[in-house]
Amino acid sequence: MPRSKRLLLLSHCLLNANAKVEGIEPYEGAFKPLILPLIEAGFGLIQLPCPELRHGGMRRWGQVKTQYDTPFYRAHCKTLLEPFVLEILEYQRCGYEVCGCIGVDGSPSCGVHRTCKGDWGGEIDESFCLESCLESLREENEAGVMIASLQALLAEHGITLPFWAINEKSPHEEVATLLKELS
Repeated sequence: MPRSKRLLLLSHCLLNANAKVEGIEPYEGAFKPLILPLIEAGFGLIQLPCPELRHGGMRRWGQVKTQYDTPFYRAHCKTLLEPFVLEILEYQRCGYEVCGCIGVDGSPSCGVHRTCKGDWGGEIDESFCLESCLESLREENEAGVMIASLQALLAEHGITLPFWAINEKSPHEEVATLLKELS
């Protein structure tokens, strides 16, 4: 059987929800409503690294883009992504089509159209006010740190890819739309 020569980049947690901050995983393992149809359509799937897991480990707290948007974390994302950009170049050199990237909206790292921001930080002690922190949470119409880093790296290498996102709060209609666009 011939290869499809069609590939998609995916945010890590779409194939492995176990990498998410404990308690926010909306599915057991892989996000089957998206992954299974992609496999059935013949796409090869390239799993991007989870920069949050590789930065803070499994016992990390949930954070927002405001915390991750630092020179250090952006450099961390760039280091993780550079081999993937070279892989894309190699696939393209050999006649493969990298059809795009699917992120997770709302994520501080992998959001494509929306990311979560807020006024988090400091020590949790008697002066800490969880209520004011929670009240500061908001979704902004911008990319998460890693997706923005990936887009910048791709542009540096003259690579243009479409980016889509799954909103894990209401994913099923977005999945249907995305699958139509990819067919």
